[in-house]
Amino acid sequence: MSRIHLDNLWRWKCGLPEQEYPISREFQLDELFQTEWSPEFEKAMRHRLVFGAIRYGRMGHGGIPPGKPEYDRVSSIRARLNRFERTGNAEWLVDIANMALLIYEERVHPNFHFKHVDGGDTDSYHDKIVKR
Repeated sequence: MSRIHLDNLWRWKCGLPEQEYPISREFQLDELFQTEWSPEFEKAMRHRLVFGAIRYGRMGHGGIPPGKPEYDRVSSIRARLNRFERTGNAEWLVDIANMALLIYEERVHPNFHFKHVDGGDTDSYHDKIVKR
């Protein structure tokens, strides 16, 4: 049974007209790798990372480099998100992305791991999406 058929099943039972769904377009992976990214955002991230390396030291890969102080990046992400929400300044989004990248690369969390979270998990991010 098709997804469209299931989506319209309750409408048929209630005597409502069918919902029209656009025909889904199949994507090629190479096309998605071209379209699902922002070179402008990446460029802004890289520029800030380079200047951050000059100011604060290079990023660690698998740990904080010797002599570089440990920084509470999670609290910093929260603060920067609040600043973005208040001001709309996208620079804070670039900082947030870079903080997340540094957390990922430096792996200082005592339980650092990567586990795919899908929509079936009750604690997943999908449960917290706010629709506008």
